[in-house]
Amino acid sequence: MQEKDTLVRFGISMPQTLIEQFDAAIAEQGYGSRSEAIRDLVRKALLAPSLIRGDQQAAGTIVMVYDHHVSDLPIVLTELQHEYHREINSTMHIHLNHHQCLEVIVVRGIVRKLRELTQRIQVQRGVFYAELSVTHVDGPGEEGRHHEHGHHGRDHHYHHDYRGEAEEQA
Repeated sequence: MQEKDTLVRFGISMPQTLIEQFDAAIAEQGYGSRSEAIRDLVRKALLAPSLIRGDQQAAGTIVMVYDHHVSDLPIVLTELQHEYHREINSTMHIHLNHHQCLEVIVVRGIVRKLRELTQRIQVQRGVFYAELSVTHVDGPGEEGRHHEHGHHGRDHHYHHDYRGEAEEQA
């Protein structure tokens, strides 16, 4: 929430048993009030990939589980990742058991392309699960962001283009 935002009060009606379960859950998570918990739930709901415009910039993850013994599937998945290399920032591969692998792909780019990549993964024979989770949506005018940070006493200045790639600027 931004400092300038005005808080608006509104009422919510819920069955008694549901509010008791909610109160217990938020107390266990350490929330100080129902309002804080509901604000977080609303923020999370608004990041649902289906609610984000396809032309927006976003960052998130694609999580998938697949059978690496299915004919050519690892090769197909690697080729897909190369095809979307501009949207992929990082991957993590974990062997769950003899047949199944879990892969987490960190992505950033135009939501339409991120959805497209996820769908192309989902339809592969041997993929048990593939889901896009959006964790950040760039606000208007953030396509050409600049930031600075230092490494071992040396400052770097970066400009990120619309695909999220960084170019060092001396």
